[in-house]
Amino acid sequence: MLIGATRYDDCEAALAFLRDVLGLAEHQVFRDDNGAILHAQMRLGDGIFMFGPNSGPEGFGRFMVAPGDTGGRATVTVYAVMADVKACLDRANAAGAEILMPLEAQDHGGVAFSLRDPGGHVWTVGDYDPLAG
Repeated sequence: MLIGATRYDDCEAALAFLRDVLGLAEHQVFRDDNGAILHAQMRLGDGIFMFGPNSGPEGFGRFMVAPGDTGGRATVTVYAVMADVKACLDRANAAGAEILMPLEAQDHGGVAFSLRDPGGHVWTVGDYDPLAG
């Protein structure tokens, strides 16, 4: 099993976007005494995506960089398999998300589009499932 993880400056905005736009379900959200997100786990099917707040150069944060610090470029992206890609694209457009690649047929099968989330991370949403059949 692989589990993707990243950091966000605004964890509440990330949680809302991942839940309301991409359709991920809250699995577990750990908060501090003031209600701020310390660690969140979101589910899509059997997959989990985790995130927490940017911690700067301390701890694990010293190995990570935010897309805003690289001119918007990413070293890793997330591919989310969804049955209704068009509905997800419609939610993303309604939320004002930056669509990087339009919805189009893929050479390896299915359709997909790519977007940038509120933290600048790149996601691709498609209906091609490499584990199916």
